[in-house]
Parts: sequence; structure tokens; C-alpha cells
Amino acid sequence: MKHPAHDWNEAWRKGQIEMHDQMHDPAFWDKQAPGFTHHATKNDYIPQALKIMKTEPGWSVLDIGCATGTLAIPLAPRVQTITALDPSPVMLSLLETHCQERGIDNVTPVQGGWEDDWDALNVGRHDVVIASRSLIVDDLRGAIVKLQHHARKRVYISAQVGDGARDRAIIEATGREVYPGADYIVICNLLREMGIFADITFTCHVEDKCFTDVEEALNSVRWMVHNMSEEEEQRLRRHLEQTLIGEKGRWKLPHREPLRWAILGWEIRP
Repeated sequence: MKHPAHDWNEAWRKGQIEMHDQMHDPAFWDKQAPGFTHHATKNDYIPQALKIMKTEPGWSVLDIGCATGTLAIPLAPRVQTITALDPSPVMLSLLETHCQERGIDNVTPVQGGWEDDWDALNVGRHDVVIASRSLIVDDLRGAIVKLQHHARKRVYISAQVGDGARDRAIIEATGREVYPGADYIVICNLLREMGIFADITFTCHVEDKCFTDVEEALNSVRWMVHNMSEEEEQRLRRHLEQTLIGEKGRWKLPHREPLRWAILGWEIRP
């Protein structure tokens, strides 16, 4: 039985549009940079991801969307070299600071994003290419081709499962409708269409963020609602005032289902 044709690349593109256009803008990440490391390491995603990847000491690694080094810093002692690519100069500056503080000398920062010509940036080929929670692209097929071009041995992608880090209750509190983004299953289907058979493993984390007050909570979840109006912000503030749970002098959001990320990895064929 022949399955009906489906444009998985277009499905991904539409999902990306609904999932915050601002994430394509380096200026957005510049603003996020100061508190990024703290928020990005609130759970044990990184140790779980490194265990799944089964790192090897001789690897040269290309870390795409490296941010402040959330993956590059713990990965550095496990591999030979890392080229850390990110479009945000503020993120890269913080990465360099973190490396200096820890005496790490095998990480090379390079400013660039998905849309740039990586050959022109002298990124070169690496044993392993990793896009960890950073696949913010319109053209998924083109991104996969790019990943494979720069990898000699393996590629790893981590992608959201379901709504990912977005909290539906937060978005709905502003009065907006929640649109499902494109999650890992779209990537799986496109990879299969391209003749790539990836291994899929899931990380699983319980997020329990605590805040000193409503304003800190509001600023922590603001990224989920693109271009929030003053009226929407007031609605969200009232929602947080009514739902935050007090615990040991701090406040936290109501319990959510565990957050999962799908890690897809495959070997590069000769």
C-alpha cells in the first residue's frame, strides 16, 4: 500500500513560524545570554545527552548553537577539540569567559548561524556535528544536508517532544491560542524520506523552577509569548499571582509533566 505524499519540510517550516519568529534573531539571544546558563542547566539534560552520545576522546566536534557553552563546557574534557558556533556575540563572549575560568583551551568560538556559509567561516569538517536544542531553521532538509556535509562520522540532533519547554497554561493565560510546533517526529519522517535511519533516544527531566517573586517568574516565562502586549502581560501577571505555589520562602509554577527531548543520531555513510 502506497502512503500519501506529505511535505515534511513544509510541515516543519509552518511549525517554526508558530514557534516564535524572534528566535531567528541574534539580538533576541543577546538579551537572553546573561541568564541563559542558569536557566539552561536547571535540569539534567546535559549529562543525559552526553551519556546517549557516547563521546570519544579523539573526537573533533562542531557544536551548532552553542550559546554560552551549556554543552561545550562539559563536553570539552571528553573530546579533542570543539568548534562552537553561535550567531550571538554576547553568547560567545560569555562562552570564552567560562572557558577561561575553567582553564579550557580546546574550544574555538565562531560567530555564525544556520543561514551562514560555514565554509566561508572556515568551520571545516568534524568527526561529529551536534545541534543540541538549537534546530531553529525554516529549511529542515537544507539544515540536515548541511550537518552531513560537515560531519565525517556522526550527527546528533536533539529536538523537542510535544510542546517542549513551552507551558500551554502560560500562553493561554495571555489569551492566545496555543499552536502545536513541529516536534521530533517531523524530523524522523524527513530523515526516513532522505534515506537516513537515525537512532532515537529520549531524555526525561522534571523541571521545578523557583522564583523570588512574581516579576522574576514573569521574566522567566516571557520568551514563550512573542511580542507580548501590555494587556497580555497584565493577564499573565494575574495568572501567576493566582497560580504560583509558595515553598520555603520562594515561589514555583504548578507541577508539569516531565520535559522530554528526543536525541536523534546517525552515522555518516562513506
